[in-house]
Amino acid sequence: MSKSILIKSGRVIDPSSDIDEITDLLIVDGKIAKVGLLDLENPPSEVYNAEGMIVTPGFIDIHCHLREPGEEYKETIETGTKSAAAGGFTTVCAMPNTNPPIDTRSIVDFVKNKALTEGVVRVLPIGCVTKKSHGRELSEMSELADAGVIGFSDDGKPVSDANIMRQALAYSASLGLPIINHCEVPELADGASMNEGWVATRLGLKGMPNTAEEAMVARDISLSELTGGRIHLAHISTAGTLDMVRDAKERGINVTCEVTPHHLTLTDEAVLSIGDGNTSFDALTPHAYNTTAKVNPPLRNITDMSVMARGIKDGTIDFIATDHAPHSSVDKVCTFQEAAFGISVLETALGSVLSLYHNSKLDLTTIIKKLTSDPAEFLGSNLGTLKVGRPADVTVFDLDEDWKVDTSLFLSKGKNTPLDGATLTGKVKATFYSGENVYRSK
Repeated sequence: MSKSILIKSGRVIDPSSDIDEITDLLIVDGKIAKVGLLDLENPPSEVYNAEGMIVTPGFIDIHCHLREPGEEYKETIETGTKSAAAGGFTTVCAMPNTNPPIDTRSIVDFVKNKALTEGVVRVLPIGCVTKKSHGRELSEMSELADAGVIGFSDDGKPVSDANIMRQALAYSASLGLPIINHCEVPELADGASMNEGWVATRLGLKGMPNTAEEAMVARDISLSELTGGRIHLAHISTAGTLDMVRDAKERGINVTCEVTPHHLTLTDEAVLSIGDGNTSFDALTPHAYNTTAKVNPPLRNITDMSVMARGIKDGTIDFIATDHAPHSSVDKVCTFQEAAFGISVLETALGSVLSLYHNSKLDLTTIIKKLTSDPAEFLGSNLGTLKVGRPADVTVFDLDEDWKVDTSLFLSKGKNTPLDGATLTGKVKATFYSGENVYRSK
């Protein structure tokens, strides 16, 4: 018997098909069967009333950390994918800085099999650029590509050796897959725990200058131009980086980039815990040295944060990615210098980004595009769309629902977010993966 699900009377927004209308969506046997007002002769197996809600393709996250294998106390593929579903994501790309790292076919197979047996959404692994991510010798990139990785990265560590990066870009060009680099000059970032600026000075912390990112970005763009390889710049955070990417694209260089919800909406003032992170006054409270706001690249100043939305609007930034980085309390309940870098993002991503819509900085269709069809295009996949015959990955959310972030309710093991206790507007109500309802808000 065929299984059919009718998502009824929602505002369907699908940028890949230029659809934005109140209508119905029919799913049959895990595929999109029809978008349009329906009067069915046979009743569907299930009806989901989406009246007053937004219905979109399932979100795609090109950059997240699932921690398995090796750091299951921080996150597992099971908990990470449940968290993703709660955030509206139906596809997540798993970074390879696990233990052991994803640098052999056997580890790729492990991640894929775990995702099939324990995951609730699609998991696409990313392979290491270098063996063990040590930066000294290329991984078996062809073997990893055959095993099904969607790109190569040593994320968590930059590929700092320029000749290794040149080789990686040249080799990956023949495989048709991107090199995804965490752009940071180690010598400029060494010992830094937050952005270089007045907040770091006030707190007596060593700051990371924008140049630490921008010098590596300039190198990678130059090497991409030299080799013809495809370079993707992870989690960009500075105005200078944005300018270089814009110029490179105008010159036809094969470069793409992403931005995270936190670099779009928070500044380094979040380390002081003084409200929304955008209030420039010098005050220390008992909540200063907020380790949940420690992330790499660091939250920057308000000038850098503000230009990111413009980068999305003009197309310089290709898509939004979470860089979901769950940690245990042991990693964060310590001094700021000792604390691990990273924020748990999957379950707050939509609410964070929608603040840009509610503040009239980005339109809704652009936001959805950067979460769906644009990352799908990066993957070269048939995802991120509600076209007939495609996988029925669907997200339903309430654009105007206010909700308070309570990390004790997170499905992720990672409770580390500076948004704990904040009120966000816009909440995921249901997520369907290949026609299965894998999340429904209580």
